[in-house]
Amino acid sequence: MTKSAIATENLSKSYGSTLALGALSLEVAAGEVFGLLGHNGAGKTTTVNVLTTLLEPTSGNAEVAGHSVTADAVGVRRSIGYLPENVQFYDNLTLMENLRFFAELSGLRRPGQRIRDVLHILDFEGRDRQRLGTFSKGMRQRVGIAQAILHAPSVLFLDEPTSGLDPEGVRTLRETILRLNSEFGMTIFMNTHLLSEVTKTCTSIGILRGGTLVHHDTLAKTLADFPGEDSLEEIYFQLESEPVS
Repeated sequence: MTKSAIATENLSKSYGSTLALGALSLEVAAGEVFGLLGHNGAGKTTTVNVLTTLLEPTSGNAEVAGHSVTADAVGVRRSIGYLPENVQFYDNLTLMENLRFFAELSGLRRPGQRIRDVLHILDFEGRDRQRLGTFSKGMRQRVGIAQAILHAPSVLFLDEPTSGLDPEGVRTLRETILRLNSEFGMTIFMNTHLLSEVTKTCTSIGILRGGTLVHHDTLAKTLADFPGEDSLEEIYFQLESEPVS
C-alpha cells in the first residue's frame, strides 16, 4: 500500500449476493480535496462507510492516514473526521454543551481551548450558548464539521455535505471546506451530487458506476480532456456512460 492519505487496493463490499463496491483501487494524495461522484446506488456511501470503518470490506485492502481499515481501525478513527449526510445533535443542549460532549467522547482531556479554537475557525463565536434546536440546516452542517475536527484529524470525510442546503448555506460550507484544506492542510474526501460545487472545491474527482470506478483524475485534467464542453455536468454524463475498461 502507498503512503497516500487514502489508498485502496481491490476493495470490495457485498451485501449477500449484491455487489455494492467492486475492486476499488484508488489513491488520494495528502492535501487533496477529492470529490466522489455517481448516481444514487453507485456505491459512494458504501465507500465512505468502509473507509471510515463503519463497514468491514468483503475483500481487498484500504489504508487511511497510513492505518489499515481492518487491522488498525482505531488508528483510522483517531486520524479522521466524519460528517454524515444527516448529522444528529442534542437539540436541547447549547452549541458549547454539544461540542464538549463530543470532545469528551473523543478523549480530549482539556477540551475547552480546542472548542474555542474550532468555534473561531468556523465563525461561531458568540453562539456558544445558543441551543442547537434553533440552528438552521446550514449552521447544523457547520456544527457537524466542528464536531468532526475537534480532535484535529488529518483526513475529513463528508457524505453529501450540501444536501438540503440553500444557496447561502452551500456557499458558506464551501468556504469552510476550502479553508480547512488551505489553512490547516486537511485532506477532504466528499461525496456529492452538486457538480457545480465540485468545480469550485475539488482538486481531483472519481466517478463510480454500479460500484466500479470508471474515472479518476485531477479536475484540471478532466476539464482539459473535454475542450468542447462548457460544464462538468456534460463531462460527467459522458464519463459515467463510457464502457468500463
